Amino acid sequence: MSTSPPNSFLDGATAGSIAASFGTPVYVYDSETLEANAQAALDFPNAYGLTVRYAMKAAPNRAILKQFCAAGLQIDASSGHEARRAMAAGFPAGAISLSSQELPEDFDQLHRQGVAINACSLHQLERFGAAFPGGEIGLRFNPGAGSGGNNRTNVGGPSSSFGIWHAWIDQVKEMVDRFGLKVVRIHTHIGSGSDPAVWQTIAGMSLDLVRQFESVHTLNLGGGYKVARMEDEVGTDLQACGAPVAEKFREFAAETGREIKLEIEPGTFLLANACSLLAKVQDRVSTGSEGYEFIKLDTGMTEILRPSLYGAQHPIRIVQQEPRAGQRAYVVAGHCCESGDILTPAPGDPELLAPRLLPLTEIGDLCLIDGVGAYCSAMSTKHYNSYPEAAEVLLDGDRQPHLIRRREDPEALWANEIRID
Repeated sequence: MSTSPPNSFLDGATAGSIAASFGTPVYVYDSETLEANAQAALDFPNAYGLTVRYAMKAAPNRAILKQFCAAGLQIDASSGHEARRAMAAGFPAGAISLSSQELPEDFDQLHRQGVAINACSLHQLERFGAAFPGGEIGLRFNPGAGSGGNNRTNVGGPSSSFGIWHAWIDQVKEMVDRFGLKVVRIHTHIGSGSDPAVWQTIAGMSLDLVRQFESVHTLNLGGGYKVARMEDEVGTDLQACGAPVAEKFREFAAETGREIKLEIEPGTFLLANACSLLAKVQDRVSTGSEGYEFIKLDTGMTEILRPSLYGAQHPIRIVQQEPRAGQRAYVVAGHCCESGDILTPAPGDPELLAPRLLPLTEIGDLCLIDGVGAYCSAMSTKHYNSYPEAAEVLLDGDRQPHLIRRREDPEALWANEIRID
């Protein structure tokens, strides 16, 4: 059995036991890592109070939601469905903030229950104002800048549709006045980044938006704290990012007399390295001396889409059935009938192959793909090629596994189809 690197919670022996009990592929989460990450987020530097909202789109399983609810986190929901899912898991409506690309048809019901609404476009603001004249509203602005690895992870700046473009603030004010709305929150979100100087700059730009609305008491700076999955990657130091942001809030208070509360919305930071995907090597293929050596897994883009979508990099470990000496460069392929189902693309370029040097691998070996807690189980192409949804397991503090999502019954794939013959 292979051993774990220092940054992994799942060793080969535990992986073998879980595979025997629950089959593969299976997501394995670690409750101790979740707890530690939640506490690190709650320790984010702030001047006048902090609310940490879990960006639940990262991984919305009920067990994870319950653990974060108990830890004192609140919720950032990206759809009405997520808001209701969070309530079903135990979050009170008043602990949920909804910032959605698609304002749900029943947003008025959600808001009457206590869900806070952030208008993310002029159209959404008009719909809210018509439904709740004189009501309290949050405004999500696109501040005109962002910080992501590429356009698919950058949610600020002119190439992003998220939020109200900052230059349209006069139209916002006209609409707020017309409906008698009270703006209580400003929300901005720039995307994945770890540079403290960028966060400080965005905090200053966002506080300039707060300055435009005397009734605002809270500024939400979103999330996007980069996590180091690979050994050569640099993750975000929350203390380093937060300290200059807190100082900006103090400067604003000294200038205006307004003590603004901070909200942040981590998702990746809380989940990414708290989960590994356990799979099995089900085939090996060679394309000759001028080609590649492939190992094929019983998982792929049906459980982890990020490599195919972004060229994202994930640590990959082989748990050998029997010890073997030596290494070989392999392209790791998924099980979908799709040429893009590759787990070892070039960094940032899903079109190129980048073989990994791995231990000599045979059919039947287990494979651990680390760093899959965020935007994997929640953002897969499940059901492609009619593969059923994978199971999810949570390790408790005593390293005991608990099933938190059953493997889908294959017949459920067509259960909703209507016969017309």
